[in-house]
This record gives sequence, C-alpha cells and structure tokens, in this order.
Amino acid sequence: MSSLTLTEAEAILSAAKAKATENGFIGSVSVVDARGDLIAMFRLDGGPWRTPSISRGKAVASACFGAASGALEERSQLPVMRGLMAIEGGHMIPGKGALPIFRNGELIGAAGGSGGTAEQDEDCCRAGIESAGLSATR
Repeated sequence: MSSLTLTEAEAILSAAKAKATENGFIGSVSVVDARGDLIAMFRLDGGPWRTPSISRGKAVASACFGAASGALEERSQLPVMRGLMAIEGGHMIPGKGALPIFRNGELIGAAGGSGGTAEQDEDCCRAGIESAGLSATR
C-alpha cells in the first residue's frame, strides 16, 4: 500500500495556495492520508478561524469514501453515514469542497478546502493535486 508523503502534501498545498490567491479565496486547505489522518494544512492570513477544521472534515469524508465530498451530500442523512460521522467525532463533513487523491489508481489521501464557495474550495484542491502529478480520479 502506497502512502501520500509529506513532500507530496506540501506540493499540493503550495499549488492550492497559488490557486486560492489567484481566485481571491481566503481560507484553508487540508491534506489527509487514506485513513483521514492530517498530514499538512494551511490557513491563509485573514482566513476565518473555522476553515481549518472544515477543510479537514471535508478531506476526511473524501478519503473515507474515495470520492469527491460533494458526491456524499445526498447520503449524509443515511444511518451508516451518520454513524461514521459520529465515530469520527464530528470530524467528517460530507459537503462539497474536497477531492480524493490517487496515485496509479490507488487511493492515497484527500485534499479539502474551506473559505470560498464550494466550487472554489474544490478548484484549489484540484489544482494542488494535479500540480503534484497525482489525480483526483481513479
């Protein structure tokens, strides 16, 4: 099983930060491993205090299911999803703004954003993932 490295996570964050600055996004991006454990994150100067936790929660949801977190919104009220959110202690947010990270078709983590629109959050994550030579799709 392959792992997302700190070097890769930092590369994702660097490109995500550039995209955020380009879009006028002031918030946070978190990168987690395939289990949902935090590897690295940033909060831009002036970003709201809540954005680090939200960005991580979206990334955890994406990593847990190997899917874009927005695709999980419809399932958020199902008992199994509510159970998983409880197990994660409220650290799983099935809302748009995070994407899974794949290397050679293997899920190795996820990146999640918070602070912009849901589309801006996702765009920053996609820019970071692709810049690191990884993919948001299997």
